[in-house]
Amino acid sequence: MDESLLRTLTPTVIGILVRRGAGFAAAEDAVQEALIEAVRGWPDDPPRDPKGWLVTVAWRKFLDAARTDTSRRNREVLVEGEPDPVPGEEVDDTLQLYFLCAHPSLTPASAVALTLRAVGGLTTRQIAQAYLVPEATMAQRISRAKRTVSAVRFNQPGDVATVLRVLYLVFNEGYSGDLDLAAEAIRLTRQLAVRTKHEEVAGLLALMLLHHARRPARTAADGRLVPLAEQDRCLWDTRLIAEGVDVLQAALARDRLGEFQAQAAIAALHADARTAAETDWVQIVEWYDELVRLTGSPVARLNRAVAVGEADGPRAGLAALAELDASLPRHTAALAYLHERDGDLATAARLYAEAARSAPNLPERDHLTRQAARLNAELRD
Repeated sequence: MDESLLRTLTPTVIGILVRRGAGFAAAEDAVQEALIEAVRGWPDDPPRDPKGWLVTVAWRKFLDAARTDTSRRNREVLVEGEPDPVPGEEVDDTLQLYFLCAHPSLTPASAVALTLRAVGGLTTRQIAQAYLVPEATMAQRISRAKRTVSAVRFNQPGDVATVLRVLYLVFNEGYSGDLDLAAEAIRLTRQLAVRTKHEEVAGLLALMLLHHARRPARTAADGRLVPLAEQDRCLWDTRLIAEGVDVLQAALARDRLGEFQAQAAIAALHADARTAAETDWVQIVEWYDELVRLTGSPVARLNRAVAVGEADGPRAGLAALAELDASLPRHTAALAYLHERDGDLATAARLYAEAARSAPNLPERDHLTRQAARLNAELRD
């Protein structure tokens, strides 16, 4: 059973059902039922045309559900017959489905959450972590979004900004290593950049390329997380860096700065430094100032505090960090790092261990635990 094939085909099949008249929620449910049948039957009897098989079975599931729903909706579903699958259809529906999920009837936050869950393949917990809200809160938000669009015909696609937010979060999950989604997010953003000259589309594409260029150096052979300052920069993909910088410069030339362009500018400054010591932290702080002005994001403020610590010294970074909510994700890890830079190893070791207990993933937890152990060993010596 090729699970990656099923994951790839899912948004395409949902898109086909939506275009044939199914509401999004009903199409999603029908495809999920078809996938269950595929998991049960394909290992023994794989179809020659997996996509056509899924379209046919999912459409049957949708029609069956529609027929059983007649009493509640007080109407009859008229069906002339099942449409034949279209094996030769090669149109990529994924990007279109992203736009359809960003429906005007939904708030941007709900549209993003629904798309991440239904199309992006993220779990409710992952989405909640990205939005800094409890998992139960996010589950309710997604449920409300599904109810809102359950009877909606998707003929009013949403706006670019909402789709960009989804692509950004999907890329971040893929880049963290939890799911292999980074390359897919880049592919879709490239498609979107071809279709529109929107400067923030270009900014997001540049940001993705610059971060993805560093991916080979982010983990050691044993799976250990390698911080940016310790990465082997010879492993960075210079072709992707050059492309990302070119895309960013073209976007900035339009003089309509947005948050993704600002983030890409920060990534470009990191990529431009031949060594960690040569990083232009003063410029990075200036770009974080722009990012905070544009978004007010607490995460941007947190990253800015760390950058201030690099540019103006750890005491200045600690002062900036003290102005922020201590419950922010990675706040404790940043506090530990700045205390270490300031020479307070005992406090740093304690904070690294504390940060490890609330780390969002295993590689990060392992890294923070190692940092605590390293400092404790130095204190014993």
